[in-house]
Amino acid sequence: MRILVIHGPNLNVLGSRETSVYGSRTLAEIDGLLQKRAGKYGVELEIFQSNSEGAIVDFIQAKSPTASGIIINPGALTHYGLSLRDALADASLPVIEVHLSNIYAREDFRRQSVIAPIARGQISGLGWQGYAAALDIMAAPEA
Repeated sequence: MRILVIHGPNLNVLGSRETSVYGSRTLAEIDGLLQKRAGKYGVELEIFQSNSEGAIVDFIQAKSPTASGIIINPGALTHYGLSLRDALADASLPVIEVHLSNIYAREDFRRQSVIAPIARGQISGLGWQGYAAALDIMAAPEA
């Protein structure tokens, strides 16, 4: 099983960006924890981060044909990334949307996700552990 893990805009500066909201772990630390956890499941992760919606769309289109699922933190693209939404839908893979902070307890504009309607589920507000939970769910055999 191969899972794509996609990090959207500004997640490359985790660890220094608003640590009271996003926590103190860096993106490299989160990715390392995910790789270790994936190893326990025998799952291969392909991890990608970009601040550009087009680059993320290109990655999804190139990599989804050989993947089993997508875990994505779309960052600010959550609220307006329609080309991202379309690329995820066109991939025809299970998608789990992850957010470090609870987007529903923040500013009004953050409470709307254009990704949620095409996702299998959304994990919001659990910090880096939301990624781990998404991986656990994605890697579990179907019941």
